[in-house]
Amino acid sequence: MNERELTGRVALVTGAGSGIGRATALLFARQGAAVGLLGRTESELQEVAQEIQQQQGRSHVLLADVADAAAVQRAVEQLVRQFQRLDIVFANAGVNGVWAPIEELSPEDWQKTLAINLSGTFYTIKYAVPHLKRAGGSVIVCASVNGTRMFSNTGASAYASTKAAQAALVKMLAVELGPQRIRVNVVCPGAIETEIDDNTTRQHLERVGRPVEFPQGSIPLTGRTPGKPEQVAEVVLFLASDRSSHVSGTELWVDGAQSLLQG
Repeated sequence: MNERELTGRVALVTGAGSGIGRATALLFARQGAAVGLLGRTESELQEVAQEIQQQQGRSHVLLADVADAAAVQRAVEQLVRQFQRLDIVFANAGVNGVWAPIEELSPEDWQKTLAINLSGTFYTIKYAVPHLKRAGGSVIVCASVNGTRMFSNTGASAYASTKAAQAALVKMLAVELGPQRIRVNVVCPGAIETEIDDNTTRQHLERVGRPVEFPQGSIPLTGRTPGKPEQVAEVVLFLASDRSSHVSGTELWVDGAQSLLQG
């Protein structure tokens, strides 16, 4: 790997305050990128910004809810004003939402999960694309093994549907944006040590057969030890860098082969 291989580039990371987003923002900064840190919790984003500053990196805090199209547009424009360009987008923000039997999953809970995970991804890419077209770039979407290669987490219908849709969106946009030299790919993490379980509400899953316990069973590569956010970040860095210059429209599963056992 080249030293500071993202030098001179500007990256936007959504959900940058914790977990995979935080690990990726820090790694991008170490590799020389100026990083837009987008999220809803200012204290978390400021902590990441301070850590980047301590490692002599550059960042800019962007407070926005990805489910709010106007807020995302303002945040992207603010980032471009700050650094005069945009080269990399990591659309990572998301929630697990409510996991419940379908007859108990409310329309409101369904819509909330779609608004953040799917519409938020759409807004992030939509408003970034005019800037990416100036010199080409890379878009990476964070989906999941759920909905792409694994369907055993009973009750996760809304979440899995958004993740399947993200993968389809990536493939559509890889074709559409390829002539503008914009690559679009998706990472699909399995069990990773993050705080995403904190925003998961499980309701009456015992009524629909298999109980949800994430991760279920073993992970072939590590047993029952989940992956780390930094391991996903390294894959995102590969997709953001010139080392993946001929990779677009591709899913990369970062799960230690977990989803092959639990599909």
